[in-house]
Amino acid sequence: MPTRSSTAIELAPASTFKKNKRRSLLARSSTTGTIIRSSTINTPKGIVEQDVELSQDFEKELSVRRKTFKRLSTKVEEDKVLMGTRISEGHQNYILMYNMLTGIRIAVGRVSAKPERALVDQDFMAAHKLAFDVTGDELTPGAKYDFKFKDYAPWVFRGLRERFGIDPADYLISLTSKYILSELGSPGKSGSFFYYSRDYRFIIKTIHHTEHKFMRKILKEYYEHVTSNPDTLLCRYYGLHRVKLPHGRKIHFVVMGNVLPANKDIHETYDLKGSTLGRFLPEEEIKKNPYAVMKDLNWEKRARKLQLGPQKRKLFITQLLRDVKLLVRMNIMDYSLMIGVHDIVRGNKDNVRDSTLQFFQPDTKLAERRASMMKKRESKAMVYRKVIMEANPDKLNASDLPDTPFEERRNCSFYSDDGGFQATDERNRPIPALYYLGIIDILTPYDIKKKSEHFFKSMTQNKNEISAVKPSNYGNRFMGFMAKALEHNEDMPREYQLETNQKK
Repeated sequence: MPTRSSTAIELAPASTFKKNKRRSLLARSSTTGTIIRSSTINTPKGIVEQDVELSQDFEKELSVRRKTFKRLSTKVEEDKVLMGTRISEGHQNYILMYNMLTGIRIAVGRVSAKPERALVDQDFMAAHKLAFDVTGDELTPGAKYDFKFKDYAPWVFRGLRERFGIDPADYLISLTSKYILSELGSPGKSGSFFYYSRDYRFIIKTIHHTEHKFMRKILKEYYEHVTSNPDTLLCRYYGLHRVKLPHGRKIHFVVMGNVLPANKDIHETYDLKGSTLGRFLPEEEIKKNPYAVMKDLNWEKRARKLQLGPQKRKLFITQLLRDVKLLVRMNIMDYSLMIGVHDIVRGNKDNVRDSTLQFFQPDTKLAERRASMMKKRESKAMVYRKVIMEANPDKLNASDLPDTPFEERRNCSFYSDDGGFQATDERNRPIPALYYLGIIDILTPYDIKKKSEHFFKSMTQNKNEISAVKPSNYGNRFMGFMAKALEHNEDMPREYQLETNQKK
């Protein structure tokens, strides 16, 4: 290839240099960065000096511009990184949620479309795999993100949804439309993420791998129990799934019914385990968030009581005992009774849901129109990905939520009073308070980890007050606390107490 000789370049007159600065700067030394001039050219001294002066001035200006550009570029990069980190940390869960909903839509749609059949033992351990990508194939449609999805025991959870009165079409519409994020987060220390369906009807909760394995282990007993106990207070599970992002970890999650209603403000929420050690939410935290989830000692300190007349009291304690006996038999502990209290006199005038809920709905159609107007050569998938990453959650208007309880709640006695369980006096007359009750966090077995926790904590603390105790002890303590939580419990017979040898 021909080489360019830097010694043969002639200096242009000053007037020409002004017009063609960029052209006369093409011959620069790669080591010094200055204009190279031939010493053999016979040019008037004044012109050379003028040209040299102009060249130096331009070189200075160029140097200043380079520094300015470098500084601005660095600033842009810093802003970009900071922005990217902030968005990644704040929005990664939204992408995860999109993948979850896409997998649910396809997996549940498929099993729901098949003819009904009787369950067999293999159904309880079955697992169906699906792979999604942008292009799609004959098994799965195209998705905005590449990910793998696993649907566990699809026939069993189809049966559970039917038992609980969940219509498959309503289930998919509720989950796969815009979704709501709760700012309250998890009441426990599990670090799980909580997502709510657009109508606040279902909860998607991420769970640990060990919880997923344990749930599959106890699924058959759970299914048999809820089938024979339509009024069960146990958490209502509607699906167990797993999603895996490219080069990412496997994330297991469950879909379950929301204990709290969509049509009522909850003025107080309690998470009661029957344990008193460390079970207190400081008053300063409550002042910051008056609707935070409180615990056992808060319940006692505020002298709260469940006001249930004889009929409802018997119904509540009988079903609670049946459920706890099952948990003891399955070697489960660390569960709690969630109690949401709605003051009928206050009603919804406090707009609690307006201040605690957000929704997330990326406007992909608008992004497509913008990309088309700007004639950007971007695929639809790239447009979707960008808008999801850049979207921000907005405050939810409570008027967007349903104003009546869902149909399936009427199938359970504890949700039959306007979606809840209305308080009554000793003559079984209604009192202006609605309770929303449910036993939650039922996937913790008393395994080696919990046994070790019990051993070490009991060395420095009262072994009867710590949370990690044997399931039989936990169940007895739990039932004892719930008996005291009732305003009237004098008529509770001894048969409502658990036996210490319940575990089989």
